[in-house]
Amino acid sequence: MITKQTIDKIFSTIRVEEIIGEYVQLKRAGSNFKGLSPFHDEKTASFVVSPSKQIWKDFSSGKGGTAISFLMEIENFTYPEALRHAAKKYGIEIEEDKRELTEEEKQSQTDKELLYKIHEIANDFFQNQLWETEEGQSIAYSYFKERELRDEVIRKFQLGYSPEQRNGFTEYALEKGYSKEIIEKSGLSIFPENAPNGIDRFRERVLFPIHSFSGRVLGFGARILKNNIKTAKYLNSPETEIYHKSQVLYGLNQSKQAISKNNLCLLVEGYMDVIALHQSGIENVVSSSGTALTVEQIKLIKRLTENVTILFDGDSAGIKASFRSIDMLLSESMNIRILLFPDGDDPDSFARKHPQDYVENFIKNEAQDFIDFKAEILLKEAGSDPIKKAESIRDIVKSVAFVQNALKQEVYLKEVSTKFGLSEQSLFNELNVQKQLLQNRNAPPQRTEIKAPVKLEKVADVFSAINPLLMLEEKLVELMLKYGDRILERTDLENNTYQITVIEEIIGHLEEDSCEIQSVLNQKIIDEIKQGIENNELRAGAFFLTLMDENISGKIADALVDEHETSNWEKHQIFFMKEEEVIPKIVEDVIYRHKREYIMQLIQDMKKDLSESSNNDETYRKIINLNQLKHEIDAKLFRVL
Repeated sequence: MITKQTIDKIFSTIRVEEIIGEYVQLKRAGSNFKGLSPFHDEKTASFVVSPSKQIWKDFSSGKGGTAISFLMEIENFTYPEALRHAAKKYGIEIEEDKRELTEEEKQSQTDKELLYKIHEIANDFFQNQLWETEEGQSIAYSYFKERELRDEVIRKFQLGYSPEQRNGFTEYALEKGYSKEIIEKSGLSIFPENAPNGIDRFRERVLFPIHSFSGRVLGFGARILKNNIKTAKYLNSPETEIYHKSQVLYGLNQSKQAISKNNLCLLVEGYMDVIALHQSGIENVVSSSGTALTVEQIKLIKRLTENVTILFDGDSAGIKASFRSIDMLLSESMNIRILLFPDGDDPDSFARKHPQDYVENFIKNEAQDFIDFKAEILLKEAGSDPIKKAESIRDIVKSVAFVQNALKQEVYLKEVSTKFGLSEQSLFNELNVQKQLLQNRNAPPQRTEIKAPVKLEKVADVFSAINPLLMLEEKLVELMLKYGDRILERTDLENNTYQITVIEEIIGHLEEDSCEIQSVLNQKIIDEIKQGIENNELRAGAFFLTLMDENISGKIADALVDEHETSNWEKHQIFFMKEEEVIPKIVEDVIYRHKREYIMQLIQDMKKDLSESSNNDETYRKIINLNQLKHEIDAKLFRVL
């Protein structure tokens, strides 16, 4: 368990904009930052980060909270895992509570957590085999040296080696206390009937660990070095609860800062392409690890940049496969350029042959937009055949149909028109055909059904579902969270002036009327605030951010972050009151409205309890008194009666 002192230190040190900035491309918007939601597809940025309040709010998905709650959402971390990740990033030493874990806490270590842990154990094991054993040095280290990798780059990517021994890692994991079930679930070992002690999946291979965005090991890619064995050259971890190959990019953890800084992502095919470019000083590069590019992978890149340059080695099969990737990138509103290396070269060999400046300039100057790239490839195949040439142009226009922005579509079509000497109108006609075909392909299949006669029913009144008492309660809680320690000047019945905080006034109102709290979460917050008052402590928004309750953190984000900031109208000599300038009036008004609504509910409940058989005089007197009190409140609220 992490001590309270360490948790407080983590929260006081971390910066929400820095942590979220590794996952979302943020742009300054007044005193806040804004970006596209990482949790929900959107074209207009509604994800707001407040550096001054150290919280975030995603208005498209409704999520919000602290930097820690963001890590829990984006990485599926537990609360302690998120704290440890933040502590590591900021160099904070974790102090552990020395007490023994309870049985319940031990049980809470789920299979998912164990999978993460066994992959960390495996990663350490494979690295140790590479650096500390004679077999690892003579086979794996020698191979990496043949590929001209420096030691610091081998360590940066945590490359390793699985020994020739049939069950070297399996035996090691069992000794560490991991069960056969977890080892098998991880995909690191298999347990066939003829080998009950297990077999290492990656034996006799060099290992490339595949990391999550935040740096956790999810799985491995493994390359065999012997040529005389009939088996796959590369072997990847199978799909597990933590590893889904369509949702990860190799090298993203090591490259994310460079991608964001350069506002450009280089996309390559293999592990060694990523590593070689890093070694040459070009770090804004990732790989889809030999699998076809997926929408999930594109969205990972889009968090950091909308600009992608695809690097190919000139292999014809790979080039044709790239056409699908181009269309997918365009459909996700990415800006694409494509680079073909000279014959016989790939990013790995090219980076080893030339200095960094030469490689960077080559990528910058030789990369083509997707129209020039497809035109060069397709028209070369078409030759002088007019039918094939028309099909090639149609293929290019089909890619333009994937572009989401109408203005971009027009610019691209003008480029095609100029390049091939075709009329813009004919190209726009073809574009409309391709868009219709695309729409039909994506539309759900139509079914002919015989429908029963429709029975008309009265539509429920939408307002009947709204609980006004809950809405006012939410506002009272919001006021306490935002302005709880604000001091109000009040006057009593004898015209004496006194001071009271927002928290004390609202809690006093709730206790005076013995109000029943409508929301469980609000009750939790109010109980914490009351406990603070008993300890002579005012618990407003900042206090709740360090609680181990991310539902409350989300509530704080709702209360403290606005989607839009007001422009500076004062420079135009236009002045208006802001909420914080009229807090005394707002608090008083909301309390009266809440009191009035509470009275209305009491009256309704009493009317329901009226009995035809018994004497209702006492109930009627209470209703009359409550109505009188309601009229007094109406007068204070300036209601027209």
